[in-house]
Amino acid sequence: MADEHPLLALSDVKVIADETCILDLPALSIAAGENTAILGANGSGKSTLVKLIARQLYPAWGAEVRIFGQDSWNVFELRRHLGIISSTMQLDFDAEPPLEVLDCVVSGFFASRGLWAHQQYTGAMIDASRAALAEVAADHLIGRSMASLSTGEARRVLIARALAHRPRALLLDEPCAGLDPAARHHFLDMLRGVAAGGTTLLLITHHIEEILPEIDRIVMLRGGKLARDGAKADLLTGEALTQLFDLPIAVRPSGEWYHADIEHEGGIRR
Repeated sequence: MADEHPLLALSDVKVIADETCILDLPALSIAAGENTAILGANGSGKSTLVKLIARQLYPAWGAEVRIFGQDSWNVFELRRHLGIISSTMQLDFDAEPPLEVLDCVVSGFFASRGLWAHQQYTGAMIDASRAALAEVAADHLIGRSMASLSTGEARRVLIARALAHRPRALLLDEPCAGLDPAARHHFLDMLRGVAAGGTTLLLITHHIEEILPEIDRIVMLRGGKLARDGAKADLLTGEALTQLFDLPIAVRPSGEWYHADIEHEGGIRR
């Protein structure tokens, strides 16, 4: 049966920093099961929205922020329903002391970096962690330290750390940052498998090339406000992206994917 509560429901949201409103969203709702991309330039409010959802900051009084129907979450409990992955998370797991891959995933059950003597982890947690690593084709990395992995390998382990909880959705904040073209291709292909398995994806990006075929809805942010919201086929156009990024942009559909090129005098620069 479909979840009756939306993944995300915002109303009257204003986030103020240094007496400036950096995010102003009167209303935004994303249904459970609705794979969605939040698209915008740097400074558009994407990172602020991520922090709002992750409970790293709070809006001005009078706002409503509901995740799966609840406006009050224990952060640890929220992680069981909404896995959050960002490129900056990797820095936490590369640091000393060395952290082994399976320990990294299992420690996600305790929201800690690594496992400690007082933590009572179970065989079921280990089995779930191994299964999650296999799901993202990273089980061969067990036994290695996080610091020894490539950027793409470490990113897969962090996805597995989130998936071990069997969350209903993943919030992916610029997940391809730092990946070379080959690693990005394989990483996006892995995410398609995650989506096919029934996990809802909420992708935060400014690269339309990273918008998976499984994503049908685009929410565009500009200057901290909702610029456009609609179907992917309607919004991934040269006209819409030119307005969003303040640059002349041409869009090339390529099968189920989209590519953007900046138009310069004398031709298109790819």
